[in-house]
Amino acid sequence: MSAAEIERMSAVLAKQRGAFAAAMPESHGARRDRIDRAIALLIDHKDAFAKAVSADFGHRSVEQTLMTDIMPSVGALKHAKKHFDAWSRDEKRKAMFPLGLIGAKAKVVYQPKGVVGVIAPWNFPIGMVMVPMAGILAAGNRAMIKPSEFTERVADLFAELVPQYFAEDEMAVFTGGVEVGTAFSKLAFDHLIFTGATSVGKHIMRAAADNLVPVTLELGGKSPTFIGRSADKNKAGERIAMGKMMNAGQICLAPDYLLVAKDQEGDVIESIRGGVAAMYPTLLGNDDYTSVVNGRNFERLQGYLEDARAKGAELIEVNPAGEDFKSSNGNKMPLTIVRGVNDDMKVMQEEIFGPILPVMTYDSIDQAIDYVNAHDRPLGLYYFGDDRAEEEKVLSRTISGGVTVNDVLFHNAMEDLPFGGVGPSGMGSYHGIDGFRTFSHARAVYRQSGLDVGKLSGFKPPYGKETQATLKRELKK
Repeated sequence: MSAAEIERMSAVLAKQRGAFAAAMPESHGARRDRIDRAIALLIDHKDAFAKAVSADFGHRSVEQTLMTDIMPSVGALKHAKKHFDAWSRDEKRKAMFPLGLIGAKAKVVYQPKGVVGVIAPWNFPIGMVMVPMAGILAAGNRAMIKPSEFTERVADLFAELVPQYFAEDEMAVFTGGVEVGTAFSKLAFDHLIFTGATSVGKHIMRAAADNLVPVTLELGGKSPTFIGRSADKNKAGERIAMGKMMNAGQICLAPDYLLVAKDQEGDVIESIRGGVAAMYPTLLGNDDYTSVVNGRNFERLQGYLEDARAKGAELIEVNPAGEDFKSSNGNKMPLTIVRGVNDDMKVMQEEIFGPILPVMTYDSIDQAIDYVNAHDRPLGLYYFGDDRAEEEKVLSRTISGGVTVNDVLFHNAMEDLPFGGVGPSGMGSYHGIDGFRTFSHARAVYRQSGLDVGKLSGFKPPYGKETQATLKRELKK
């Protein structure tokens, strides 16, 4: 990466900062207009985006990109446009006794932070830019975007289209590989949001720390799926199959592994096989089934399977039409269910991010809960079952970024729920009002009354009876 490119990023940041300062306070009309332009960018070019995604992946259906990238982005932007007037209102707070009684006022004012950096991943290369953009724009910020280099055509399309809808001092895109991403993460943003691998998130956080940039990290991890004994196995199998096969499992919230009662393992596996076959009677030539994004990730996933087999696991390939994947020049993979797993296997150590589904068995639900709690806190957690007491036990005794009960993924689709991780699966959240607040500064504003409060409360020297009266009143059990 040339010094000129690094200089350009710094220059754009300075330009956006200057425009932001000149426009303060950022009008709601300007925010609404930017949201409208973001919606127009997506809808006007939805087919071009879908074509670019498919080319980057080797194959992904137009419908999937419209459903999982374009539609959620447009929905988030429209939701923000509808509600940000209410989200922006000053929030009254109570002045401490007795100050409130003598005319003091307290409130919180939500101000935009300034310039927000967005580092997006490849798995949903449009949505992971534009869904957080809803909160960024609604809060009144400017934005600088670094798309993933693994989806190069999508990144180039963003770089081409964004200047057609936004001035450079409102929104700007920077494309390129690791060097560009590293330089981008070191910029002195007012906030930085990164979506991607936990290992990379650590580097992002270190880079941001040099400028004390606050970060939101959405990192993923191994999201467990509890199958209670009371669960409708056919329904659970269909829904798990949908969540694991969507985008070929390349989803941060994909069900990473199952926890199944030992005596029900066979029934659950058969239900998942049936769910896959119903949605994907064929895979290789099926336009609805997505390819693994590139050869590097394909080999990584094959390595997980080889490692599991070598360490004693049973591999069950779910290939409804019995197709020969080895004859294909592409990177499509069938779902492989892995039985007999243990923590020595890579499939139980790494986030899978592909069509591989390990199955662990338990004798009691407490044993399953203990297993989850002995590992990193996940981004998502799923419970299937009709036993409310057991459901409450699972949810109250575990910690995760979010939960979906009797399905997978869908808590992420609820715009009024915060989306984010906890611990190794991330920090901070966005979506809806939570995104607005993430990208806003909650400014405390206190208005003093005309009385000499310092003297009346005993804060003003020389300390005397007013001081003693205050201390006596406040320092009681």
